[in-house]
Amino acid sequence: MALRIALFQPEIPPNTGNIARLCVAIAAELHIVGPASFDLSEKAARRAGLDYWNQVNLSKHSDWEEFLENSSSDSRIFLVSTKGKLSYTSQRYRENDTFLFGSETSGLPEKILSSVDPSFVIRIPMEDDCRCLNLSNAVAVVAYEALRQIKSW
Repeated sequence: MALRIALFQPEIPPNTGNIARLCVAIAAELHIVGPASFDLSEKAARRAGLDYWNQVNLSKHSDWEEFLENSSSDSRIFLVSTKGKLSYTSQRYRENDTFLFGSETSGLPEKILSSVDPSFVIRIPMEDDCRCLNLSNAVAVVAYEALRQIKSW
């Protein structure tokens, strides 16, 4: 796996379905951190638009601490947040990097944001009058930049 995509308490099934489909397309692992606000069963995922849920390399973690305990020692964890000071394009990514995205309505909790070195909190630049991007779009933007660097796409 070149990348790991992690979602903190996702709330909208179609977003998670789109992200899972992306993970299959780019051979990335998908991690769900904390409880999702919907059923992650295959039937529910199919309703979210993913008809090959069985191909997703999925791991579930009960909370942030369990996610950290189960993270690979060779994986750097980047938090993607509108609160980040650094653009996602300012980093040099490498194989096995992990990108953690917050829930659709509240993003990442301050407890998590303040627990990491600020150089690992990145953002996607956008106009001031735009609050944020759709979660599945944000994941795609960051993942493809990382893969462009890693695989020279």
